[in-house]
Amino acid sequence: MSAAENLDPYSSVLGFFATDLRRRRERAHVSQRRLAQEAGMSASYLNKIESAQRLPTERLAKVSDAIFRTEDHYERLWPLVIKYAYPPWFRPFVELEEQATRIRSFQVQVVPGLLQTEAYARSVLSTSRADAEVVEEHVAARLARQRILQRAEAPRLWVVLDENVLRRRQGSRAVMREQLDQLAAAAENPRIVIQVIPYDEGGHAGMAGPFAMLHLDTGPDVVMADGFRQGQILGGAEDLAEADHTYDLLLAVAATPDRSLDMIAAASKDLSQ
Repeated sequence: MSAAENLDPYSSVLGFFATDLRRRRERAHVSQRRLAQEAGMSASYLNKIESAQRLPTERLAKVSDAIFRTEDHYERLWPLVIKYAYPPWFRPFVELEEQATRIRSFQVQVVPGLLQTEAYARSVLSTSRADAEVVEEHVAARLARQRILQRAEAPRLWVVLDENVLRRRQGSRAVMREQLDQLAAAAENPRIVIQVIPYDEGGHAGMAGPFAMLHLDTGPDVVMADGFRQGQILGGAEDLAEADHTYDLLLAVAATPDRSLDMIAAASKDLSQ
């Protein structure tokens, strides 16, 4: 019995997607080769998807709906399935992030995932030297997270960046310049505030590492503190009070939003020279 035939469809959303797709494809007498070609992938890769060994692409979800006339069945399942690209410890944070009405983020090395371009995200994720297939799954998952900023009632996002984020190049000069321009464009959104802590401020309260706070109207706030191998989701009163205090200290030394935009523009211009 193959891995696909032995798969329990009720083990997870991923297992359901894989078995449902395979059974519907077989009932419609559509070969793996044909569906794979339509979805822009190899038949061997599709075989792994139908065995829940790899994650489906959004294109596969849309193509499957078109071929099997399932309206938006697979396209609606895809955002749930792509979350399996995240490590288990991070998935609860993503679920809470989708419910947040206000997000405050501090980063010292890289642009926050919610504001990354596709090319920049690919460059950041490639530093782990993971397989190309795994990197692409992680890129797709990261871009899917950003959809919360496109909702009619998008959360308010406040981002504080160490200047190092602007100056440490990720990928080519063109990739980094595109990312900086994307940051500047995001800052024009009235629901997004971006501030940068200049180098000349020296040390600051965020030297211990990046973190993000989520304000939830339907439950207690939480803070995600990044670590070496994995982050921690904290919800204790003392943790939240300390995160609030640290963020206030960071804002006290950060440049104004207008001055921060000038710093982003200057970093982008330097990459063009």
